[in-house]
Amino acid sequence: MTTKADNTSGEIFFLDDEPAVCGAVEETLRDASLAVRCFLHPAECLARLPSGTCDLLIADLRLPEMDGLEVLRRAKRISPRLPVLIVTGYGDIPTAVAAIQAGAEDFIEKPLRKRELVAKVKSILAERLSAAAGASKTLTPAETLVLELIMDGKQTRQIAERLNRSIRTIEAHRASIKRKLGVKNLVELVKRAGEVSAGQFNQQQEAGDNAQPQVPNP
Repeated sequence: MTTKADNTSGEIFFLDDEPAVCGAVEETLRDASLAVRCFLHPAECLARLPSGTCDLLIADLRLPEMDGLEVLRRAKRISPRLPVLIVTGYGDIPTAVAAIQAGAEDFIEKPLRKRELVAKVKSILAERLSAAAGASKTLTPAETLVLELIMDGKQTRQIAERLNRSIRTIEAHRASIKRKLGVKNLVELVKRAGEVSAGQFNQQQEAGDNAQPQVPNP
């Protein structure tokens, strides 16, 4: 199931085997003007990742078909720079720590609270954009967007399809980015972009009472 919203950074993939949880998270993120695609099965979610449309994967740690750690490992093989947020419950902190060591961006505990979930998701997306934001003074808007997608692990063909541009155009942008940042290859580019200072991202807190409604849990 997919919800489109006014969001410039693609989609958030949410993986949980409980339809009620997916529905609640989908509504929460949609209300925050974020686009989300929900999956009930790990295999379906992982099969969709190579399309290059995912900017953040949120996966439950406990899934009947494949545990969240394995989903994390496979997702990182498909898209190494894709941020992954692990959802964990039952005070299972050691496993959550293992997820961080395996490459997860962060973890969030159940019961999920709307404000906390939205704040964490927006924070991760902001960090993801930091390299491109820092380079924006020297790069054109088109080059900045291409760099953002490169940093997310997307290949030239994927970027071309995502931006509806020719492969030759994307290759030209990549060459210009390397020249402007003073690097010779992709490894140096990733390292250089990671060193660029990020711009400030101003986040507004959503209005609401201190007691936050909870997202249904399995």
